[in-house]
Amino acid sequence: MEGLFFNVNGGYVEGIVRGYRNSLLSGQNYSNLTQCETIDDVKLQLAPSYGDFLASLPPNPSTSDLAGRMMDKLVSEFKYLTAQATGSSAEFLEYMKYGYMIDNVALLITGTLHGRELKPLLERCHPLGWFETLPALISATNIEELYNIVLIETPLAAYFKDSLSHQDLDELNIEIVRNTLYKNYLEDFHHFITTHPDFRGSPTQDVMAEILQFEADRRSINITLNSFGTDLSKSERANLYPQIGKLYPEGNYMLGKADDVEGVALAVSAVADYKAFFDAVGLSQGGGLGGMGGGPADGKSLEDLFYQKEMELSKLIFTRQFTPAVVYGWMKLKEQEIRNVTWISECIAQNQKERIGNFISVF
Repeated sequence: MEGLFFNVNGGYVEGIVRGYRNSLLSGQNYSNLTQCETIDDVKLQLAPSYGDFLASLPPNPSTSDLAGRMMDKLVSEFKYLTAQATGSSAEFLEYMKYGYMIDNVALLITGTLHGRELKPLLERCHPLGWFETLPALISATNIEELYNIVLIETPLAAYFKDSLSHQDLDELNIEIVRNTLYKNYLEDFHHFITTHPDFRGSPTQDVMAEILQFEADRRSINITLNSFGTDLSKSERANLYPQIGKLYPEGNYMLGKADDVEGVALAVSAVADYKAFFDAVGLSQGGGLGGMGGGPADGKSLEDLFYQKEMELSKLIFTRQFTPAVVYGWMKLKEQEIRNVTWISECIAQNQKERIGNFISVF
């Protein structure tokens, strides 16, 4: 069972991650960052947590370079964890990478459709979504070749099979392709953590099922809101909803029938958290999609509130023991930390420090 498994194998990985969590920026760190006047000041404040990864940056680096070095450290630490993991723990970490792989493949599909040089796009791929045969994709000369290589050479083959054809890649909007792949991925990841003998009935299933269901609901809501005013039909939209989550099946059915924001608010109203989010940004009263960009909720948008909930779920993982889910929680917290520092840095660089307070807490 999982407890014994982690005492033998995964406990070491879990211990490393709990040590990593101590390197997360604290409330005092963020307070110090908000007082910075230059990007060099930000860099100095980050030195205890990011050390050598920032050392080679030039004076007053760009915010993108700063974020890039922070991501380099995260990638390095994640790779170290994957090198230590075996068995079902290693499988779990591999599942964590699939979302990044989907983004990378979607980027290369877009490049192929538009006749772009793929080698520069390969350099833009997310390092956590890198897999051994990814470079083989740039050898494709057309979308059919690319599709065939994906089905043979990549870990995402199962997410394409029976869902997308090479004609779909030619004809469908790339976001429909991406959302189809994510739908299949989330359903597969959920099936893995609820059926694998090491995880079934364990803390891993408890925490990860809730997180994956939340992510599925978030995607279904965003797909619906973003579909208004587009050529996407209701039936096509409904096909993109993952068949897991608190909204599934009744809420998803109502989302599929929604004609406007009020219809979406009604569809999600049975789930207290989602109803509260829509109320907070003024979308429940027919406020229009403008509320997605920031309403009465202390200037936060609907997307911000979803990120905030994701951070709460990620922090809760650390209250459980003997589970590789702590890696997932740590990764999400670190990614939000990078977004926070990037936001603060951009406000400083643009002399708009009054906007700094709008970051999402991770501590």
